[in-house]
Amino acid sequence: MPETWPPQRRLRKTTRLAIALAILIFALVMFANLPDQLILFPTTNPINPRGAVRRMIPFEDGTLEIWTAPSRLAHQRDRPEAYALRFYANADRADGWVAAEAEMWNERAIEIWGMNYPGFGGSTGPARLKSIAPAALAAFDELQRQANGRPIVLFGASIGTAPALHIAANRQVAGLILHNPPPLRQMILRQFGWWNLWLLAGLVALKIPPELDSIENAKRVRAPAIFLLAEKDEVVPPRFHRLVVNAYAGEKRVIALGGAYHNDPIEGDALADLYDALDWLLPRSSP
Repeated sequence: MPETWPPQRRLRKTTRLAIALAILIFALVMFANLPDQLILFPTTNPINPRGAVRRMIPFEDGTLEIWTAPSRLAHQRDRPEAYALRFYANADRADGWVAAEAEMWNERAIEIWGMNYPGFGGSTGPARLKSIAPAALAAFDELQRQANGRPIVLFGASIGTAPALHIAANRQVAGLILHNPPPLRQMILRQFGWWNLWLLAGLVALKIPPELDSIENAKRVRAPAIFLLAEKDEVVPPRFHRLVVNAYAGEKRVIALGGAYHNDPIEGDALADLYDALDWLLPRSSP
């Protein structure tokens, strides 16, 4: 019988180590903001806004930075016919893009509002996933007051599609443009769960705020939407795009970006398709 004791001791030791490791992982995820650190990559360095105008609006105990720019036609008419509220990808910022994007709406009198997430750019932080959805609603509500009844389109890229869907599930919007949408919870579990037996991935997925659940939000949205889907997306595999597209309850048009990767620009035939879809999503008003 004595010869069986060492294996038993090893089993008990292995079990204790496994329990300790599980407790450590749980503590890291639940108390150390690990999902925020794994997913968000904030920057605060100065970026040339190239003529965009900075707005600061109150948010929680700080301020939210929004950059705005009118298209040439909106400037000529001295008022936009519509607005676009823009949410950028994870490592990107509004100050670097808003002015250039104002001219990418196929000769429309439009004004772009681009929001920097809390902890990004001049928006006060810290950068937390739980802050993104309420910040997006604060930006939309401020824009709605300024728009005075004119239509508002939401445009989100990558992680920016999550707050766009959250707004559309809780406010009335004219439409959405969603570029490479990631369903965060499902992607974490299915893409990264296998190597940690779904323990770490499961805990991280549980910490994704329900307000950023793109699948559930998509089921509630009735506004029309344009989906721009990169065929060779190496960051958000296309099968995950399709989970959001299939869940979307509103009328939708899907534009395949043939041969494109996650951050590739929209150009060529895909740009022509986007312009055609914009005429469907946002019919032109007379001058």
